[in-house]
Amino acid sequence: MSTKYTIFIWLVVFLVGLPNTVTGQDEQVVLPEYSKYKDPKTKVWLNTYGNIRIGKRFFWDAQTHFRFQETEDTPFVGQIGQIYNRHAIGYIYSKKTNFSLGGVVRINFNTDEDSEDRNVVPEWRIWHQYQFAMPFYSAMIYHRIRIEHRWTQGFEENSEYIFRNRWRYMFRAKIPLNDHKLKPKTFYVSPEAELIMQSGKKVVASPMEDLRLTTTFGYIATPRLTFAAGLMYSQGQDLYNGGYYKQAWTLRFHMYYSPDFRKVKNKLPEIHLND
Repeated sequence: MSTKYTIFIWLVVFLVGLPNTVTGQDEQVVLPEYSKYKDPKTKVWLNTYGNIRIGKRFFWDAQTHFRFQETEDTPFVGQIGQIYNRHAIGYIYSKKTNFSLGGVVRINFNTDEDSEDRNVVPEWRIWHQYQFAMPFYSAMIYHRIRIEHRWTQGFEENSEYIFRNRWRYMFRAKIPLNDHKLKPKTFYVSPEAELIMQSGKKVVASPMEDLRLTTTFGYIATPRLTFAAGLMYSQGQDLYNGGYYKQAWTLRFHMYYSPDFRKVKNKLPEIHLND
């Protein structure tokens, strides 16, 4: 047997025989023998999505989210946990394809009632998105790829920012319930699944940040205004110990608005922009 194969075999034996630990830059994390699921938390999200046409091919993607999380003193709805301001400039490639590039400022609130650390810290992100729509009988199918570059920090004083990348893929369908197509005065149901992976120096054994499974019911009020509400179950690995999984049940309420102030002669045909 050649020397290089002998070295390879001994390397495999060494790696298999390593103890069940993950070593980071600062400390050693011991993984549990089996995966452990934390008790699920309850959350409520109030979201607005604006697709504002600013040109023949360009639009302003303006999103604002208010996210609440349960606490010991205020169960279920709880207190404010995050406020999102996500904005981007989008480009309409075709009726069923669009791209976006922009930034996010997320304000994180400390929901630990026993904590003596800071109450509020900012989080910064750059994001780009690629969305594709396709008709399927009377329904619409959406594929969305979103990539985020994020800088986060803890609530401790002088804590350092952690850089991570998020790799997100979402599959969603919109199925009309009281009509043969999606148009004003139509109710619809929208099942959706999104997988969020993460990478970075601090991501050692927790690449799966979140798996989100959602069912939403919506109503298209006008061509420019839609309302929706749904329930989401999510789970994902704890950043600092991948053997532990977070869980959450989230009620989500959405408003979609799409103002277009251009002259009629400059407008493109209807496009599928709703997030």
